Amino acid sequence: MKASSSFSNTFMGLFEFSTLVYHTVVNNVRKSKRSAVQALLLEVLQASMMVIFFYFMIQFLGMRSFAVRGSFVLYVMSGVFLYMTHNKSISAVSSGSATNPMLKHAPITTLMMIVSGALTALYIQVLAIIVIAFIANVLIDPFTVYNLKLMALCLLLAWGSGIAIGLVFLSVNPYMPETMKVVNKVYLRANMIFSGKMVLANTIPSYTLPYFTWNPLFHTIDQARGAAFVNYTAHRTDLMYPVYVICVLVVLGLMLEHWSRKYVSESWAAGR
Repeated sequence: MKASSSFSNTFMGLFEFSTLVYHTVVNNVRKSKRSAVQALLLEVLQASMMVIFFYFMIQFLGMRSFAVRGSFVLYVMSGVFLYMTHNKSISAVSSGSATNPMLKHAPITTLMMIVSGALTALYIQVLAIIVIAFIANVLIDPFTVYNLKLMALCLLLAWGSGIAIGLVFLSVNPYMPETMKVVNKVYLRANMIFSGKMVLANTIPSYTLPYFTWNPLFHTIDQARGAAFVNYTAHRTDLMYPVYVICVLVVLGLMLEHWSRKYVSESWAAGR
């Protein structure tokens, strides 16, 4: 009886948590726009502009020769989609705060805010990816993804590594808010180059490769291109590296966040 009661309580707790996360995700999607459709259209437009920008940028810089033989549109999208998912998850998680007014409501917890922010970013990005990929495949350049399951796994790893990094930023932010704003911006700007979305890892000279390999996003993008194209094998990146980074940073971020939640003062936020 005790085991049955414990299982029932656990199930009800998970159900209540999932329900609250769902409503929080809906609130996050709609808080900046009147409807979820407007939020989705905005993300589709932003992602489309990013794809178009890098398409013509690579063409202009003469870097198309470094691309994989196959659909050039797929080559650009495989980098841009993972790049945007990674950065959006960082922004969604790191924008929280231990002094968030929502945390004053009893059912809302910091973990719930983190989970809902991360799921909101993933939900919007996946919908935007589906819409843009469909339009590109039908109207521009028909393409086929060689290993769709591995491609989806790489997308989830890009999302997960963004969550882990955003969690560390969130945890440190109460102690040095101005510094963390700069660090956040520097990291996002550095990803423009060191994410590898414009080049292939196999074509990067050995003496410059260490400037890229520290970045988990670089590994996921290169592995995603190995999954997208049948004639490209990712030799210089490892899919386990972002997994290790996620595990280490999530544990570190949760420890720091727990410490911050215990000792942070609302007057810190008020004094900024």
